[in-house]
Amino acid sequence: MKNINNLLAELGISKVRLAKYLGVSRQMLYNYLAMDSLSLWPKEKVVKLFTLLNIDSEEMIEKINVTGDYIIEVETRLNEGVKDSSNREVLADLKCFNKKEQEILADIINLLKEKLIDDKTKETYNTYVYLYHYLQSMETTDELKYILAYMSKSMGFTEPMEFVFDKDKQFIFESILFSAMTLYHNGGASKNRIAETHKRFVQDIELKNEEKLSRTQELNTAKVQALRELGYNEINENNAKEVLEKIAEIQSRKV
Repeated sequence: MKNINNLLAELGISKVRLAKYLGVSRQMLYNYLAMDSLSLWPKEKVVKLFTLLNIDSEEMIEKINVTGDYIIEVETRLNEGVKDSSNREVLADLKCFNKKEQEILADIINLLKEKLIDDKTKETYNTYVYLYHYLQSMETTDELKYILAYMSKSMGFTEPMEFVFDKDKQFIFESILFSAMTLYHNGGASKNRIAETHKRFVQDIELKNEEKLSRTQELNTAKVQALRELGYNEINENNAKEVLEKIAEIQSRKV
């Protein structure tokens, strides 16, 4: 069991997140990790742990090579598992929202449910996957809010001269978007004529993805090293500031 604890520490997986992934309380997880062998764990919990680590037996734990890529793979599986668990708790209690917030949440949920029920081609499902990604990104990209405002105005729900965000930026963005939409609807942009533009669009995305992956690998590696040097098993509220400072120090060594 010591190997498992060491591996979890090296991967930077907190006990709270692992407990949520396994579907147990944090205290129960501590009890599991205090046992002498995984054979004493409930079988379904062992299977989930092996799935997370991408192994078939307890003996394989010693052979795991913790690289940046492996950390990312485990983190991805962990996030998906935790999200599945969290989804069951979503909207279980709306008391923390005011009346208007509750109403808009209920309206959105009911609309999504109606569309999904009628979805025979999975087009609605795929659209909602993109919508979920859209909502996840809104806080980092102001233009996504401007797009929503533009569509609301175009569909007649909002007055065209209403600006609830940055007025100047929203005005400019709406004007540019209107020109693009007009060109699209009037057939002024054939596929052949804009193929080179789309090629640059694809290249830009690929470059951003490469930079993001490289940065993620670098940060994960630095996080693992920082925890190891400080003698911690995980990042928590008490040591977060110290760990982040150590990560920054480790990265500065490469400059």
